[in-house]
Amino acid sequence: QVQLVESGGGLVQAGGSLRLSCVASGSFYSIDVMGWYRQARENQRELVASITRGGGSNYADSVKGRFTISRDNAKSTVYLQMNSLKPEDTAVYYCNSRVKETFFHTVDVWGQGTQVTVSS
Repeated sequence: QVQLVESGGGLVQAGGSLRLSCVASGSFYSIDVMGWYRQARENQRELVASITRGGGSNYADSVKGRFTISRDNAKSTVYLQMNSLKPEDTAVYYCNSRVKETFFHTVDVWGQGTQVTVSS
């Protein structure tokens, strides 16, 4: 069974930076898309950024130019570098990965979430 473990959340002042990490563990064939979602209180979970195995990335308009997603395939890890943070970035951030457990079977896996709080 594949597990995702996030780290790097915390409290930061507006304008500051944080780097989130998410590592996949367990038995699997490969990992396709990896991404970060966030959910603020009473809001729906939204995509922040995603990255393919080949490095192609996609960002929400609200974070373009401030956040950078990257991954290390050898370490089964995805990162989210967050700069110029704003109070509206405050949310629980979730890692998501589309994992091929076998060549023929793909599952979506979620991490437990990490809190990011940006103070004004």
